[in-house]
Amino acid sequence: MTAISEAALRPLLQAVVDPGSARSLGESKALKSLRIDGADVVVEVDLGYPAASQHDALRAALQTAARTLPGVRNVNVTITTSVVAHAVQRGVQLLPGVKNIIAVASGKGGVGKSTTAANLALALHAEGARVGVLDADVYGPSQPLMLGASGRPESTDGQTMEPHIAHGLQVNSIGFLVDDDQAMIWRGPMATQALEQLLRQTNWKDLDYLIIDMPPGTGDIQLTLSQRVPVTGAVIVTTPQDIALIDAKKGLKMFEKVGIPILGIVENMAVHICSNCGHAEHIFGAEGGQKMAEQYGTELLASLPLAMSIRAQADAGTPTVAAEPGGEVAALYKALARKLTSKIAAQSKDYSSKFPTISISKNS
Repeated sequence: MTAISEAALRPLLQAVVDPGSARSLGESKALKSLRIDGADVVVEVDLGYPAASQHDALRAALQTAARTLPGVRNVNVTITTSVVAHAVQRGVQLLPGVKNIIAVASGKGGVGKSTTAANLALALHAEGARVGVLDADVYGPSQPLMLGASGRPESTDGQTMEPHIAHGLQVNSIGFLVDDDQAMIWRGPMATQALEQLLRQTNWKDLDYLIIDMPPGTGDIQLTLSQRVPVTGAVIVTTPQDIALIDAKKGLKMFEKVGIPILGIVENMAVHICSNCGHAEHIFGAEGGQKMAEQYGTELLASLPLAMSIRAQADAGTPTVAAEPGGEVAALYKALARKLTSKIAAQSKDYSSKFPTISISKNS
């Protein structure tokens, strides 16, 4: 029997491309351990981001690569996901119970930002992550309706709030604290304070990702949140329409100015497929998101369709990823989730929790 050499086997495994990130396991340093016992090989891979739907394909690719080496018989592959905290703005501390915060923003309303945020959160959960959603749109909270949650948050100590659980997500929103027809006539500082309380006084429980559905625009609330909230990265949602792109660019520049990485652009309502005849039509224009991504040196993460089902399912409290988890549109949201979090996994990690605490005392 031919002895299996680790020196020969390891490069074969490291050359396997992770279908979620499109990077080799060697490049992403995802190959954590390799053990050889006679003709049997045991491989452990840690992707660092949620991609449960891709595990079978990756496992098969690793087994195929290993068996190209003479002498290999059985290949046992274990794939894990250890999501860690990544760096945020300088001088802003991480939030207890939350590893990474993703801001989903747009320069203007009406581009489907909240729908995208809800489906992105559900897609991350479907891929194996622990996910929360903070509805930061004080003047027009929509996540309670979209996620089918209602009622005031419970409090066990009178000081903090327990998040609602909806479709496996931890959720909080100003919409849980006010009546549906109550107008929030607040100035910027009041609204900002309310949002900070929602963020910091919610008992988020061991979240890998907290999705913040940001208010539209680039005003006082958005700027203050960007400076005070520890954001791992921002996603800009736009439509291909020129008027939407103008405002989306302002949102992108705002995040750049406060040192928050732009993870990429999501082009929503990119194409409409007629439900009767199947004709595809770019109602709001074509390739606007791609051109914006190229202009600002970032990535077009996804182009999502304009479909009646997406709107209807969100209005019914069961967004597309929850309503049709095996459908084509859900697959687009899951691909977006994997691409987004694989980019986060490649960013600098946060080491503040590992630093010792230094205290200075005066000797008597």
